[in-house]
Amino acid sequence: MNSIKAAAILQAGRDCGADFVELFEEETRSSILTIKDQVVESANAGTDFGVGVRLLFGTEVLYAFTSDDSEATLVRLVRQLAFGRTGVGARTVVSPGPVSLVSDQWSRMRDPRVLGQSFKLDYLKRGDSAARACSDKIAQVSLSIVDAVSAMEIINSEGLCVRDERARTRFHISVTAGQGSERISASEAPGFAGGYEVLDTLNVEVLAKRAADRALRILSAPYIAGGQMPVVMGNGFGGVIFHEACGHPLETESVRRNASPFCGKIGQQIAHPSVTAIDDGTMSGLWGSISIDDEGTPVQRTVLIENGILKTFLADRVGAQEVGVPRSGSGRRESYKYAPVSRMRNTFIAPGTDSFDEMIASTEDGLYAAKMGGGSVNPATGEFNFAVEEGYRIQGGKLAGVVRGATLIGKGPEILQRISMVGSDFETAAGMCGASSGSIPVTVGQPHLKVDRILVGGRA
Repeated sequence: MNSIKAAAILQAGRDCGADFVELFEEETRSSILTIKDQVVESANAGTDFGVGVRLLFGTEVLYAFTSDDSEATLVRLVRQLAFGRTGVGARTVVSPGPVSLVSDQWSRMRDPRVLGQSFKLDYLKRGDSAARACSDKIAQVSLSIVDAVSAMEIINSEGLCVRDERARTRFHISVTAGQGSERISASEAPGFAGGYEVLDTLNVEVLAKRAADRALRILSAPYIAGGQMPVVMGNGFGGVIFHEACGHPLETESVRRNASPFCGKIGQQIAHPSVTAIDDGTMSGLWGSISIDDEGTPVQRTVLIENGILKTFLADRVGAQEVGVPRSGSGRRESYKYAPVSRMRNTFIAPGTDSFDEMIASTEDGLYAAKMGGGSVNPATGEFNFAVEEGYRIQGGKLAGVVRGATLIGKGPEILQRISMVGSDFETAAGMCGASSGSIPVTVGQPHLKVDRILVGGRA
């Protein structure tokens, strides 16, 4: 967007009394190729373009968007958005200067827009063949590759004028094993910030075999009885519980609404001293990494909990103003169709010094939750309910075989206090996070860790 047009639109917002005006222009080209049972199920690609306009009156947020980027349309949109509101103080705009490019991913990647859908097909077929070769009990295999390449400009009434370029690629495989009428599925879904060069880092045959073997193991496993017990949590995607049950309540979007169990607790001990939790948007190549957030703020490594002490919250512009913490480069949105709010990026429990073997040996009767599945959480209380995709019973300090049907039930703030051992074998995993500003890529992570007591749901 040229600076003269942008200045006119920003000035229209200030003339309507807004304390702050922001334009967010975005163009994203995305594609997906899916094969199911060796047949192409879908092959879609498209481009989406639009401009979002945000007006702030104090901390009141007004937002609208359009795919028409003409000056007349955007000025009219601003005036309609601000209808009936007035502000005080200076109404001038700091004229935007030349656009500053904060990152240039495109020049360093194998561009999905150039290579196209056919590039993916052989890759996916290799994964299908590898999964089916594991057993004649493999009943179904579904694989996909999703990619997106985006360019965005953020221009605001304080003189900010930046451009960011982003690319993301994700592979997914779901393998279903069957015996009689019973079906069990297992999946792998790594994702990265980058183009098709990231596929060179993935061994599709290994991923396919891993998912197939897990489905086969669970298919023949007995159900767990459940009850209160110690749980050793798997590394990598095990971090989804911290993300959901503790991460969301550490966002100022929850805190400013008084909908977090951590309100007013900065400086207090909220977790076991072995727990340090971090949200870091700067980690190169990770699925949730960004150069700037969707307000144009540079990202950073944010230590949320250090040795059990709550240090700060994840803050966007509005959240920082209302809660009284610094902005952390955490203002994120799915697209120009959403106003940004504080959201996680790459969120994890940092590695400790304990070993996995020590955790198992110290557990007389418990559960090893090797891989987590889906679940639900109430961010206001931290109450969660998560399925365990792959679990093992622990008896007498040793793994005693695969079990299925386990769910972990509890409250995030309570679980933080019950973590007694934190391993050194840190791993991360990609996921999608939905909230008021849409669905965004995030990374979860942790080493293996031991929780002294969790309610495990199962079958009697």
